[in-house]
Amino acid sequence: MPTKPENNEERSPVPRKIFMLADCNNFYVSCERVFNPLLEGRPVAVLSNNDGCIVARSNEVKALGVPMGAPFFEYKKVLTDNNAIVFSSNYELYGDMSGRVMEILSMFTNNIEYYSIDEAFLELTDLHVNDYTEFGRDIRDYIKNCTGIPVSIGIAHTKTLAKAANELAKKNPEFNGVLSLINVAPREVDGLLDKVDVSDIWGIGRQYSKMLRAHNISTAFEFKNALPAFVRQYMTVSGLRTQMELAGTACISLDLEFKTKKGILSSRSFGHAVMELTDLEEAVSSYTALACHKLRAENAVARKISVFIRTSGFRKNDRQYKAFVSQELLDYSDNTGEFIKAAISLLRKAYKRGFKYAKAGVFVTDILSTSAHVPLSLFGTLDKSKKNILGRLVDKINDHYKTDTVFYAACGVAKDWKGKSGQKSKKFTTSWRELLTVG
Repeated sequence: MPTKPENNEERSPVPRKIFMLADCNNFYVSCERVFNPLLEGRPVAVLSNNDGCIVARSNEVKALGVPMGAPFFEYKKVLTDNNAIVFSSNYELYGDMSGRVMEILSMFTNNIEYYSIDEAFLELTDLHVNDYTEFGRDIRDYIKNCTGIPVSIGIAHTKTLAKAANELAKKNPEFNGVLSLINVAPREVDGLLDKVDVSDIWGIGRQYSKMLRAHNISTAFEFKNALPAFVRQYMTVSGLRTQMELAGTACISLDLEFKTKKGILSSRSFGHAVMELTDLEEAVSSYTALACHKLRAENAVARKISVFIRTSGFRKNDRQYKAFVSQELLDYSDNTGEFIKAAISLLRKAYKRGFKYAKAGVFVTDILSTSAHVPLSLFGTLDKSKKNILGRLVDKINDHYKTDTVFYAACGVAKDWKGKSGQKSKKFTTSWRELLTVG
């Protein structure tokens, strides 16, 4: 294990900030390969919910020209002809492996921003590091040895530069997965930035990339040297901030504060067309239970729930229908039973017989953290302690054993409406029944 550097007692009064971005490589694919080493070197793809689109690709699949987010059916023959292995999404496994990687990263500093399931920014300013490249490689090797997940690491004086360094480290074998821009000559940094496509600059989306190319700006180096007045005119202050970051001026700090979500969406496409109200009620109840579980996990409560149902726009010969209805509860709550009751009531208002429904979902909004002052309703229930205990007890049982060990009857048992996931791997790390066995 790499040692945590000691604090630098002799640093200058106002040191330049130092950021590191650790990004797991082809994360979903890497999770699958950890528990099946025979997948190394073979084309591997992971599909979205209901096995609809390709959401993760190994380098071998990328080399076949399969784009991110492509419909699976369009590239099924290409993948089959090239002996590719295709998995349904296993989010429980991916979430657990992400937690293991992030726990290791948090051992080196408390200044860490969990940017996504497979990325984290760390600020290393207060650490005394003699060789940042060596330090990054030590962390990379330790994560690989402990979890089996390969990561790429970029280190620089700004978050945007760290992101650019990470992109270069990931795509160029010469860096062996780690690139530090600390103590690198400005001319050499410019040469590296000239290898970064403008579309790969952190914070620049598709439309801005298209606009910049129209003005003959196609690399990070060219964007860095564009006229600031031009950048501000076409990309506002946000674009100017990105330009300053590429020039080495830190404008974006770590986001260390946990923010309660503004809304929780829980939805899935069905495995087949659903026409009966009873099936829709089971689906909507299940999605509501999942949303409430996420709500409690964030130590939050909510007051508003929306339900939507729709047919498939791809079935041109079918009659089309969609509906979105909402309701506010009497009081802020995280109780699954209360939300399911409201959701079913909304669904019955929205439902129309005779349509082939392809998707349903719930959207929980008006969310407040329980640490904040939660207003009470004149008609609400004052004592909710028993309901709160019940919800968290159910969560604890399901987290310990397996999902849906305990569930509301409204969620159904057979769940014939569930989406396709016929190629899903085992949970491996979160279920005693699905632990990896040897021999």
